[in-house]
Parts: sequence; C-alpha cells; structure tokens
Amino acid sequence: MAKVHPTRSTHPPAASRNKLLAALPKADYARISPLLTTVPLTFKRILHKQGSRIDTVYFPNGGVCSVTNVMSDGRMVEVATIGNEGMVGITIFLGGEIAAGEAFVQVPDGEALAMSADNFRRELDRHGPFYDLMSRYSQAFQALIMQSTACNSLHTVEERASRWLLMTHDRAGSDEFQLTHEFLGYMLGVRRPTVSLVLGTLDKAGAISNGMKKIRIVNRERLEGTACECYDVVRRTFERLFPPPTRLENCGKLSANGQLFRPWRFSLEILSHDFCSLGSGPCQPPPGGTAC
Repeated sequence: MAKVHPTRSTHPPAASRNKLLAALPKADYARISPLLTTVPLTFKRILHKQGSRIDTVYFPNGGVCSVTNVMSDGRMVEVATIGNEGMVGITIFLGGEIAAGEAFVQVPDGEALAMSADNFRRELDRHGPFYDLMSRYSQAFQALIMQSTACNSLHTVEERASRWLLMTHDRAGSDEFQLTHEFLGYMLGVRRPTVSLVLGTLDKAGAISNGMKKIRIVNRERLEGTACECYDVVRRTFERLFPPPTRLENCGKLSANGQLFRPWRFSLEILSHDFCSLGSGPCQPPPGGTAC
C-alpha cells in the first residue's frame, strides 16, 4: 500500500462538487471555504491509516474511497465506500480521533477538499446546517456499514461483486473504471481466482466487459438483476435521511445555493435546518414566516 502523501494545493477551492458541501447555504460554505484545501485523489493514496490519529477529514469531489479493516497478517476486507456524496473521517463527528480502519483511494478521479480535524470540530460546535448535514450523513454511513456486514456474511460472491460494481459505477461518473481482480478480491475478502470466475460470468452474461485492469459496465439492468438486495436497502436509507424533491418542491426556503444532492445517482435536495423540518411531520416555518 502506498504511503500517505501530505502534498496539497494552497489555492482556494472552487465551487465544490462534493454533494455535502454543495448543499450548504451560501453563507456557510463561504465561511468554511478558506479552511479547505485541495488534495489529489491518486490511486491507492492512503488518507487515514488504521490505528492512527485523524488530523484531516476529506470531502471527495469525485472518484471512490474505500474504508477497510486490516488484519494482523495483512489481509483486508472492505467495510464501506465513499464518493462525492459523503466524507472521509466521520469518526471525528462521532467524538473519536483514531481511525478504526484504513481509508484510501480506490478509483481515482480528480481531487478532494480537505479540512483539518480541529476546524471540522469547531464548525460542528456551531450546530448549524453543517452539523445537521454531518449528522444525517453519519446515520447513512452507519447503515451502509451494517448492511455491508450482513451482505458479506449472507450473500454470494456474485451478488456482492455486482453490488460493489453498481456502487462504484454510481460514484465513478464513467462506465469504465480502473480495477484489477486482485484488488476486488481484497475488497470482497475472497481469493483472486474466485473474482476472475465471477467477473467472467458477468462478462458472458453481457453485464460488464472484463478488460485488463479495467471494468466497463455494459448493461446496468442486468447487473442490477444479479446484485443482492443490499444495494436498494442503502439507497432507500439515503432517500429517507435526505428527503426527495417531490416532498420539498413547494418549499420557498431551500438552501441558499439550491443544490441538488445526488448520493450516487439518486436526486435529492437538502434543506437548511433553519427553515424546514426534516422529520416525518410537515414543514416548520421560520419565526414570522409561513409554512410550505
């Protein structure tokens, strides 16, 4: 595994392609923008080493990051993936400071916006829209890990590989992405020959094109038909925590930049906590205002 690379840009970041940051009201994003620096997401770049102190959190603008659990003999298995719908370092939000797993770049695509853990904590202490977004994301991330744990124990390698490919396809922003059989074996916790057999089967079924160190999604519907239920379970969790536009379309108090929140390919909108209730009840108007 590659070493941690501290190199980062000092240039002010442009408008973020990270969906969490893009969902912030303009004033909130303008306030935290000077605290963000850009870092390249190169293949296998380690963001957090397992057991080390987390000094920086990352908001990917693209690509896919993986969180794995590494055993004492060097074997590893993936417990979660993160794209531009989320952030790397949610442990800080939960009050921790030591990385429980190893986080690294799985599919390179562009850069991430980095923020020091201290600045992240200070922003959380405001208990504003930033805090609310991180709170809901932490719930979604926990659900993702729980579902992945069940999936790894109960579903076939073919089902799990299909789910993994679908999630990566959603985050990668391209039908083709870099992937070796050995690397996918690490992620699924199986041997390379097993991965080669499964990918060969999906190739023959016309779902994917299994190339040299690359995978191309050819027929997404067929791949969805092979995947286990876990893909949809996690999707529905994100939809519940981040209400869909149909419920919010009449609200006149959307987050200031009106950004769409699309964890993977699901179109969702975020509201600032100052304006609307995100619970199961009706929209709550601000003082002196009117309901949606």
